[in-house]
Amino acid sequence: MAATDLVIETHGLSKTYKEVSALKSLDLAVSHNSIFGFLGPNGAGKTTTIKLLLGLAKPTAGSATIFGHDIARDSVEIRKRVGYLAQDPRYYEYMTARQTLRYIAHFFFTGPEKGLEARMAETLELVGLSDKADRPIKGFSGGERQRLGIAQAQINYPDLLILDEPAASLDPQGRRDGLEVMERLRKHTTIFYSTHILSDVQRVSDTVAILNKGQLVAQAPIEQLLAGGSGSTIYVLALKGDPAQAQQRVAAQPWVAAIAVKTEQTHTDWQVTVTDEAAAEEQLLRLVLADAQVNVLEFGRKKYELEEVFLGLVEGNNDGK
Repeated sequence: MAATDLVIETHGLSKTYKEVSALKSLDLAVSHNSIFGFLGPNGAGKTTTIKLLLGLAKPTAGSATIFGHDIARDSVEIRKRVGYLAQDPRYYEYMTARQTLRYIAHFFFTGPEKGLEARMAETLELVGLSDKADRPIKGFSGGERQRLGIAQAQINYPDLLILDEPAASLDPQGRRDGLEVMERLRKHTTIFYSTHILSDVQRVSDTVAILNKGQLVAQAPIEQLLAGGSGSTIYVLALKGDPAQAQQRVAAQPWVAAIAVKTEQTHTDWQVTVTDEAAAEEQLLRLVLADAQVNVLEFGRKKYELEEVFLGLVEGNNDGK
């Protein structure tokens, strides 16, 4: 990927507090108009990374750029183009959502008042708060408060939104509403958000980075992670009939590493681990169908759940420490 396609780029970014390494040599690449899920257990170093990117802390080593600007030298310039939602946003409870956005917007908006009112109305619509715009925030639910937080971060039309655990304290409905807002914002901006909620990442993210104990253990498009969580390529088949001969034929292939067989009442399930994906794509199904006594009910590459991938990577990383 060309550097010009990147919004965030870090090289060996590190942070040490006294003798504790909160972040270890982080290399990230976040592309334009993506939803980038920054995933890790609590205490993994996610918030530390965000503080470094925003210029709220200084790196111990390494470097990073946002829009090509160095985070250490150009933090003021960077923040003009960034919207930020803290993990636990606080409000003046007596103010309404509209008053809150007007208060925030006046820090940077220099246009006519009519333009400001139009921008607030558009932002409230975008986050689904138009019908509650003039109610005091003290009566808002957790999900509504979080959507207002995203509206605050979005009110200056930023080129990058950084959201720190935006759904950590929300119930399922509140998380769903927040994710829907993020999906609507995709066409307007790049979203970098930290979380430990795996299902949220799997739903909305284009690319995922997994951090554990301050160290990056994976970074890839979500589909790539879900297609190969174990590091092996596995094909899943459901077969009706007697597949014994087909199993011998498949097992004899040099690109087949293993066949795991599970017999059900109505069919037989195979998980075929292969070393040559191209050969498997071309030959595996044909080898099975060569047996007229076998019907194929299901065939495809195994899809992993993100939890499976995450636990495998994090627990493997812990074992290596």
